[in-house]
Amino acid sequence: MQAKTHRNPPRTMEANPREGSRTMRAVVQRSYGSAETLTLGEMARPVAGTGQVLLEVHAAGVDRGTWHLMTGLPYIMRVMGFGLTRPKDPVPGADVAGRVVAVGPGVERFKVGDEVFGIARGSYAEYAVAEADKLAHKPTAISFEQAAVASVSGITALQALTEIGKLERGQDVLVIGASGGVGSYAVQIAKALGARVTGVASARKADLVRSLGADAVIDYAAGDYLDGSMRYDLVIDIGGRNPLRRLRRALTPRGTLVIVGGEGGDRLTGGFGRQLRAALLSPFISQRMAMFISTEHYRYIETLAGFIERGEVTPAVGRRYRLDEAPAAIADLAAGRAEGKSVIVVG
Repeated sequence: MQAKTHRNPPRTMEANPREGSRTMRAVVQRSYGSAETLTLGEMARPVAGTGQVLLEVHAAGVDRGTWHLMTGLPYIMRVMGFGLTRPKDPVPGADVAGRVVAVGPGVERFKVGDEVFGIARGSYAEYAVAEADKLAHKPTAISFEQAAVASVSGITALQALTEIGKLERGQDVLVIGASGGVGSYAVQIAKALGARVTGVASARKADLVRSLGADAVIDYAAGDYLDGSMRYDLVIDIGGRNPLRRLRRALTPRGTLVIVGGEGGDRLTGGFGRQLRAALLSPFISQRMAMFISTEHYRYIETLAGFIERGEVTPAVGRRYRLDEAPAAIADLAAGRAEGKSVIVVG
């Protein structure tokens, strides 16, 4: 269908389109399911609206949230507006790094040609639209691939430690799931803020966690690290399956537990049921137990960029995949084969 011509179209600033093409390659999903539901196809290139920018995607991160949106699990996500019977957005992906090729009306922080990173809608494609307030300028010291795996996990870890966990210098912090996306940032940011950090991971990923700066690494399969023999001021639980009673044993009498994500649990609510129980219990005990959903805003991404520019945080890039290998990237994440954060290299 041919687009209508407007006498006074909305004003945008745009770079020359690639060979005049208005289409793009993209990973497409038409129904909920496993990674096999993802296919590589040709789609119309999106257009930047008010307050938005259009990015030429260089790289995109692989995160647990993308898996949830692919499977439609837990079911509570569907009634929260992500699509009842199929994904609302046919192109998956959120973490992104790339170059601005168009800016919509009302955008003042970016111009065509800027190198940026942050959170977009449908980043598993050659082009993606992002809200301008979910982007920041890419630190010059890192690559597009490193930038692409930073935002979603990095700002989640930042908020869990600072706004929710109220981390103070000199405290002891336990990061459960330290080798994963959020965990790899939690270890580095906690160290940068002056904490003593213990990371929990598999024996195979222990070297990675040490390289991130952890003072100690625990193999979760070697014994009961939540038996109360060691206590921590702050526990960041990204593992998702530990009962609250066991987590409380690892806390000091006035320690804080922050549960990140909704892993584990049933197909209806996932791990969010455990989060809710923690929040309901917290007012009646001396320990503080908190749940939260990360806020996506450039002020957090810019704070994260500051850690990166100072060399205090280095994005831990795992395996690299081509755009057509996106199904394999998500399958590897779901199977626990990823170390650090995997990246899809687009252009």
